Amino acid sequence: MGEEKQKDANKSQFIFGKKNYKFMFIGLACIALGFILMSGGGSDDPNVFNPEIFHWRRIRLAPMLVLLGFGIEMYAILLNPEK
Repeated sequence: MGEEKQKDANKSQFIFGKKNYKFMFIGLACIALGFILMSGGGSDDPNVFNPEIFHWRRIRLAPMLVLLGFGIEMYAILLNPEK
């Protein structure tokens, strides 16, 4: 009987539950999508200005997606999986 209790005590337990990991992956996807939307808009020639760098997608949408992703990550960490 004593060995069975030790085996149960030695079993590795995950810190987070399945629900936490699901929200973490959703948050990570939002962050990655935000950084993908932020990329581009540069010019091949450094002497030519490309106004595409100031597009609303890079200035407004992408940073908001990144912040939303970080908010989802914080929620996933603080979420109690047992409720």
